[in-house]
Amino acid sequence: MSAGVAKPANPSSHVDPKSVPLKEIPDVLVDPRNMRRYARGRFLGKGGFAKCYEITDLETKQVFAGKVVPKSLILKQHQREKMTSEIAIHKSLDHANVVGFQGFFEDDDFVFVVLEICRRRSLLELHKRRKAVTEPEARYYMSQLLKGVQYLHNNRVIHRDLKLGNIFLNDDMEVKIGDFGLATKIEFDGERKKTLCGTPNYIAPEVLCKKGHSYEVDIWSLGCILYTLLVGKPPFETSCLKETYSRIKKNNYTIPWHINPAASSLIKRMLHADPALRPTVAELQTDEFFTSGYIPLRLPTTCLTVPPRFSIAPSTAMELNQRRPLTAINNKGNEEPEQSENHLKDMLQQLNSIIAAKPSEKAVICQGEAEDPACIPIFWISKWVDYSDKYGLGYQLCDNSVGVLFNDYTRLIMYTDGDSLQYIDKTAAESYLSVRSFPATLNKKITLLKYFRNYMSEHLLKAGANIARREGDELARLPYLSLWFRTKSAIVLHLTNGTVQINFFQDHTKLILCPLMGAVTYIDEKREFRTYKLSLLEEFGCTKELASRIRYAKLMVEKLLDSKPSPAAAQ
Repeated sequence: MSAGVAKPANPSSHVDPKSVPLKEIPDVLVDPRNMRRYARGRFLGKGGFAKCYEITDLETKQVFAGKVVPKSLILKQHQREKMTSEIAIHKSLDHANVVGFQGFFEDDDFVFVVLEICRRRSLLELHKRRKAVTEPEARYYMSQLLKGVQYLHNNRVIHRDLKLGNIFLNDDMEVKIGDFGLATKIEFDGERKKTLCGTPNYIAPEVLCKKGHSYEVDIWSLGCILYTLLVGKPPFETSCLKETYSRIKKNNYTIPWHINPAASSLIKRMLHADPALRPTVAELQTDEFFTSGYIPLRLPTTCLTVPPRFSIAPSTAMELNQRRPLTAINNKGNEEPEQSENHLKDMLQQLNSIIAAKPSEKAVICQGEAEDPACIPIFWISKWVDYSDKYGLGYQLCDNSVGVLFNDYTRLIMYTDGDSLQYIDKTAAESYLSVRSFPATLNKKITLLKYFRNYMSEHLLKAGANIARREGDELARLPYLSLWFRTKSAIVLHLTNGTVQINFFQDHTKLILCPLMGAVTYIDEKREFRTYKLSLLEEFGCTKELASRIRYAKLMVEKLLDSKPSPAAAQ
């Protein structure tokens, strides 16, 4: 069957899509061609006209991402053609660094597209949490991205909208290019495309000037991506679109002095104003930036929220694998308090803004519209035990790693493998060691950590349920507990990646706030987990229960800002 999208039954040509009540998406999606049935699971997010859900093939139990587009929103001919083209192009592709296309089908009301699931979201969320990444990480993401783009270009496909939000990551942190909504196919050698519907994020000057364009627009976008990964913000970004376009046309951007000269020279070549002078993907792959620097084979998922263990690239992979006991690699003690305070100030501003909007007093409350699962926290605290009268506070993160914030302000973390340890001294210098090899001075602390770990896992986790180490885990660094206090009604926990968690004693509900994503996760009495964008809750409103907890959170964030780093209980 061709990738055509059938017209909805009896469309009224003058219907305003916003006024059309949307039909309910079925709980089981059935592909009429092969009678394959998919159970619709949790909501993953929305974009354009589509909503995305986790879907499970009822026969094979394989899990996919299901993109659901209501036909009532694609009434116009050009909208249907765009969707048909997107499906036709994506369907023809098969590469390790391109989101897998599993199939598409439709019923009277919806078009369903079945795609490979990328649970670690996109580089956009990574960018919001991390800002600038380390050079080895940038090489890791870019080298996979280049393989994917080379495959597209070899198959005469120009993506035309390569941006952080369209570059996805799976559980193994592998890069997958997705969203072919603006993609086009070159029909003959030397063809220059004249039109482009839509506004790419990293738009090339030749597209803006309508000069005709080809593969080089993707190289331009890759240059913008490399710049953003290394610098922490896009090269031409301003608060006004017109000014951004003016800068693109004038090739007006600056590369900060601290960027490695090899990276700087590569970015300049990729962002050349003349498309004919930009390198091809093959030329990029042999550039000094990739050939002379360290590229990790794998990255740990902790990189989604905190930098990996190398603060500077090791000269060889061998050097990295020599896990010397107590080698302080990340000695950033002096940066920590300032960054932590900025996170809290940003959070306070976000909370003040939503409280001023009185979200629970809106005439119509559509809390569900504010849901944004892409902002789900990477880490939160799943268990804790307060032994601060004697030793400190023990806690378990959602990945089953365990940490203790001792009364002397040092921290010790045991990873999920039950062997790797991370020790953070009073100055915030980090060291990595193993349960099998550590200095005698840490003997008591490691014994206490094991005690806390056993205490927390005794009734709740299977004995010996250690998670097998995966490649890349040797680079993992976990965020740790920076500060905590108790009130009569809650415990408040602040992690070093900016996350603030509040566990309410009476009803066991929890709030997890992230200033970097501008998001709040609410875990209700039924232990249901929902993540919302704060700005969208302002717009769509929320329940009184959530609003009152957000007001309480504001007081707790103020208290954190006033606190001296002391684990003493605040009554």
